[in-house]
Amino acid sequence: MAAVLIVDDSRTSRKMMRNMVEAAGFTVADEAVNGQEGIDKYKELKPDLVTMDITMPVLDGVESMKGILEFDPKAKVVMVTAVGQQNKVIQCIKDGAFDYITKPYEQAQVEKILHRALG
Repeated sequence: MAAVLIVDDSRTSRKMMRNMVEAAGFTVADEAVNGQEGIDKYKELKPDLVTMDITMPVLDGVESMKGILEFDPKAKVVMVTAVGQQNKVIQCIKDGAFDYITKPYEQAQVEKILHRALG
């Protein structure tokens, strides 16, 4: 079963994403609360996919995604964004992100992207 690492500084967002990942039939490898922890946990756990919030303390999601892709060019990183961050999302896709999910989360959108990435 595919494992997902959730990287988000918001406990509420992590919990909602965890519920949706599990409802979609995948397991949650772990959670990280900032971009640096996301890189560290990716290297340790090597999950099948990462959901990465863009706006976080310590290291933002853009730099964290780049760090993960430097370590593993085949990594699948799905950016998580609030409305209004379209320019950052477009840049992330160009830089290697697999796709993006917008907040507030919708189960159908999350499942579709997870299944496309991991199916």
